[in-house]
Amino acid sequence: EREGVVPTTASLRNQAPTQNQQLATMMMPGMMGGPAGAAAGAPPAAPADDGKNKDLSDKIDKSQCYARNESSQYPWTNLLIGDTRLGCKSDADEQLILHIEFNEFVKVHSIKFTEFNSGRDPSEAPTLVKLYVNRCNMGFEDVEDVDPTQVIELTAADLKEDADPIKLQFVKFQRVRSITFFVEENDGGDVSAMGGLKLFGRTVATTNMKDFKKQG
Repeated sequence: EREGVVPTTASLRNQAPTQNQQLATMMMPGMMGGPAGAAAGAPPAAPADDGKNKDLSDKIDKSQCYARNESSQYPWTNLLIGDTRLGCKSDADEQLILHIEFNEFVKVHSIKFTEFNSGRDPSEAPTLVKLYVNRCNMGFEDVEDVDPTQVIELTAADLKEDADPIKLQFVKFQRVRSITFFVEENDGGDVSAMGGLKLFGRTVATTNMKDFKKQG
């Protein structure tokens, strides 16, 4: 307004739309309108489940995983690095326990076992693997007393790098926090060896309580 002239109500009304537009531009997208669930203090909406299965390697909590009867030269962590020459081997005999824990609940659709070092010693390849869902601290004394969630019989063809993952009984793997693998038998070798392990599936849509507390 010109100096010495008091703004009228009409002139202020004329300025209002411009100010509102500036405010709307500055506001975060999630603050505009929206349903009541988007009100302040509500937890963020869980991402939509697109139904696609993904590699769950980034969901593994390595600090909570362990192996029993593993070779110190070929520990279980080698299974996740993508080099089958540096896989995991058992130590005293052919049996091996591998416990994989996730940092959140997941649905596991399939598992890819890969042969050690391109199958140079096929006698070490696992042939019978038992899976136990959400069982913690399992040892060899436990595997005979607990019914496995699923039993997998592996062939040499299943272990090839270009072979398809083994599909699981999906209904039994809908809310998985951990899977314990028990390699019970191999193809006649003194020890068992695997070159790689990958699990495929997707996360379970749940509220992240950490995010909820941050907004409280």
